[in-house]
Amino acid sequence: MLQETDYEKWFGYGRAGESLWQKDAAIKLIRRGGLETTVDHILFANGGQNAIAATLASLCKPGDRIGVDHHTYPGLKTVASMLSVQIVPIKSENDQMSPTAFVDACKNDNIKGIYLIPDYHNPTASFMSVENRKKIAAIAKKYNQFVIEDASYHLLNKKSLPAVASFAPEQVIYIASLSKSLAPGLRLAYVAVPIQFKEQIFKALYNINITVSPLLAELTARLIFSNQFEELIESHRKQNMRRNQIADKYLSGYTCLGDETGIFRWLLLPGEITGAEFETLAAQQGVQVYAAERFVVGNSCPERAVRISVCAPKTLEELERGLISLKHLLDTLT
Repeated sequence: MLQETDYEKWFGYGRAGESLWQKDAAIKLIRRGGLETTVDHILFANGGQNAIAATLASLCKPGDRIGVDHHTYPGLKTVASMLSVQIVPIKSENDQMSPTAFVDACKNDNIKGIYLIPDYHNPTASFMSVENRKKIAAIAKKYNQFVIEDASYHLLNKKSLPAVASFAPEQVIYIASLSKSLAPGLRLAYVAVPIQFKEQIFKALYNINITVSPLLAELTARLIFSNQFEELIESHRKQNMRRNQIADKYLSGYTCLGDETGIFRWLLLPGEITGAEFETLAAQQGVQVYAAERFVVGNSCPERAVRISVCAPKTLEELERGLISLKHLLDTLT
């Protein structure tokens, strides 16, 4: 790209994302994640967190309430706090949001919408079943709730499950972040937005960002249309599987939830130790894990669990050393 004669255009303000070529790339990637959409629904953001912030800023006023899982992505919690949006925990059933509890929240908690991570839920690593996706979508339609579907991890799956948005495209804001599946420094997200919300979210993204980087938008489009992105995803998936095999080797005696292609695991702790206490003990051994307390919502009771990011260590050897330390620590608790 930098060898092209007009390379300067990648460093101007530009209107990245307005070209049909780049939006077609977005559609191809989103389709790969389990959703069919069209160019008139596509907006560009500077990463998933940026898209979440713009969506909440545009669809919620201070004091409004949205429903989330009992444990949820900390970035959602901090954005909601910054915007004075209240987050309401909705009970889980079989490690996924309960449709019955969602209905109760619609009727009794005055919520305007919900936030979901259906694939590789952060932090519990669970998946929402296709049947549950259909039920959640139907309830959102019935009670006119917006749904923020965080699809940051969808592409890690060998065979993508249908997005919640595919069952309620008029209610769901679908955010396809590229950092987890392609590269962390690729600060770009494609957002498939229902027409009823598009103008509001577009204005919020403009006010927050002005634009996204023309360089990153074009680079990503070329990665997608050349199919190099498939090679990158497959490479990440194989690396994730190798790392999860090492995790299984050392933690097989404990309940460590998560898929072999995921980038983190949810370790349920033995005995009476809390996640926060275990996080402190692990840090003393030079190992960073995140306690359930970091993810818990409101006054909900945090699980006695920690999230282990198997892809955070730079090398397999570093991962192995960390897991050995965690196993020794766990063994002392049993």
